[in-house]
Amino acid sequence: GVGVVFQQLTKNIDEAESSIAQVNASIRSTGGVAGVTAKQVEDLAQSMKKLNGVDDDAVRSMASVLLTFTKVGKETFPQATQAIVDMSAKLGTDLKASAIQVGKALNDPIKGVSALQRVGVSFTESQKALIKSLVDSGRTMEAQKLILRELETEFGGAAAAARDTLGGALKALDVSVGDVWQSIGGGAGGG
Repeated sequence: GVGVVFQQLTKNIDEAESSIAQVNASIRSTGGVAGVTAKQVEDLAQSMKKLNGVDDDAVRSMASVLLTFTKVGKETFPQATQAIVDMSAKLGTDLKASAIQVGKALNDPIKGVSALQRVGVSFTESQKALIKSLVDSGRTMEAQKLILRELETEFGGAAAAARDTLGGALKALDVSVGDVWQSIGGGAGGG
């Protein structure tokens, strides 16, 4: 009884503290080049939890990976985060794996389009040519936004739709229970 409760409490606090520490480490290691603060990541994680039923610890952990891609800035970071959550929900993949795929695509849009196509994202020849032209003319953020629009077209709303199922409701309940465990132990962050 008490041992199981203590183990669960310790696990939930550890997950929260670890994900927060990883966000801070990513910001430090990149010199904060993304222009995204730990507070902004926390706010985004809490928003994702409410809107999509995704565990905020998992969102923070995913965000810590995305922050390592130094060409993903504060202008595209929130949209990229949502795209990753939706892509993972639709494809049934791990958030961190999706963060690596999307992060690579945004960091190097010309090569990234090919990588995303290998996992099923469709780009027309004209989109690929436009992305190349934008990058070649120094307008990388516009190329990133074009990639994010395509991800939105293909995966947009998938996480919210998954949340609105019985399985999604049970997962959201599990996240809420984790939040309770963290609050009992005074853990940082949400569940």
